[in-house]
Amino acid sequence: MSDREGPTRTEAGNGSGGTGSGPDAGAGRVRGTAPGPDDGLAERVRRLRRAGGLTQRQVAEPDYTAAYISTLEAGRVRPSEAALRHIAARLGVTYDELATGRSARLVAEVRLRVTDARRVLATEDAREAAPLFAGVRSEAARLELPEEEAAALLGLGECALETGELQQAVEHFRAAEELLADAPLPRRVPALRGRATAHLLAGDLRYACYLLETAIDRLNASGLPDPEALLLLYSAVIAPYMDMGAHTRAAQAAELALALAPRVADPALLARMHRGVARTLIAGGRPEEADAHLLRAQEMYRRLQIRTELAHCHWMRGYVHAQSGQLESAEAELREARTLLAEKRAGLFAAQVGVELGDVLRRRDRPAEAAALLDGVLAELGPEHGAVHAGAAHRLLGLMAEQRDDTVRAEREFRSALDLLRPAGAAGDVADLCRLLGDLLHRTGRLAEAVEIYRSGLVRYASRGSTTLGPAPAQPPL
Repeated sequence: MSDREGPTRTEAGNGSGGTGSGPDAGAGRVRGTAPGPDDGLAERVRRLRRAGGLTQRQVAEPDYTAAYISTLEAGRVRPSEAALRHIAARLGVTYDELATGRSARLVAEVRLRVTDARRVLATEDAREAAPLFAGVRSEAARLELPEEEAAALLGLGECALETGELQQAVEHFRAAEELLADAPLPRRVPALRGRATAHLLAGDLRYACYLLETAIDRLNASGLPDPEALLLLYSAVIAPYMDMGAHTRAAQAAELALALAPRVADPALLARMHRGVARTLIAGGRPEEADAHLLRAQEMYRRLQIRTELAHCHWMRGYVHAQSGQLESAEAELREARTLLAEKRAGLFAAQVGVELGDVLRRRDRPAEAAALLDGVLAELGPEHGAVHAGAAHRLLGLMAEQRDDTVRAEREFRSALDLLRPAGAAGDVADLCRLLGDLLHRTGRLAEAVEIYRSGLVRYASRGSTTLGPAPAQPPL
């Protein structure tokens, strides 16, 4: 029996032959749907029918005609929902699989591939994970799975952050936001947080704050704020606040994050929160409490096997120990962080840790080793690529030049640091550098220049505690 077998019964059961005169017949006007071919659907019906060893009549009966199925497979008619459900049942597939080409198995496989790519990103090299995410993105786009495609774009953005390709990271995160444009704001928050992080790493502190504060206000104004989305935003906004010298806002964000924590179950998100809170406690002169939060985060990341975040915990613990004068343990923690990041080939983060390690080596009276390290990491940092840490490296090199009585080199390093930190908006660091440079100019007899630099620093100190973006975000109705 051929695939072009003649009609048996009509679609609507009215006794006419051919394609019938029912609602799916004639010029392709199907229950209010616009006429037009669908080659993808036609191919799926034909492929599934042949794979099942069915004739067109067997698929059509008892409600439709073989000629109708023939016309559909030729792409000359668009079936109604009722017709498509009938055909799907006869072919042994779900309605969604037939209508979209997406089987439940395919969707599950795509989601599993996202999970596998995330595991590689957590435990291996971002350069190995990126092609996996790219493959998932392509497959999800082909299957028209926007959520899975957005998840792949988020992964690509995280890979780009690790490899220091910040503009690519921004583009990936923005593309994920656009894919989820019609979704509720909480679903877009991870992509928005990623974009803000990329701008922060590039040295655009104010814009990072603007993105995060705007999202916080919108969530709180919605009346039904999402605790996980808010916790992610409050944890993320702490870093730009601290770099800008807005310590009061950072402490408020940390308090709100801690208040939200009991309503969140995601261990990776809670670990991120503990890291952010620790940073505010360090600034508040509470190193023991900060270390306790970091130990909790470190244990969570170790269980989750997220090596980059684990390295960040070692990095922050090294900073805590350095602030407490425990320089030997600080060096050990920072070296462990550098080792983990080097294994992940996370060059930008490794360079930032190198700045902290350079300071510890300087304080341990190993200036030559510190200078060599700082000169090396400056090759990885710049105005749009870790500007805040690049400024810190120049500052340290200036201090060591002063110790050698090399005032020319010291002034050059301090001015280089100011050139990087002023555009970034790092108010506290700029004020400190103005003091250092002013003292240097004063000692070398350039009083007028020293006064001007001091005045500039006083202006920066006067503005500390504010992002200059207006009122702080509204608090959530906890």
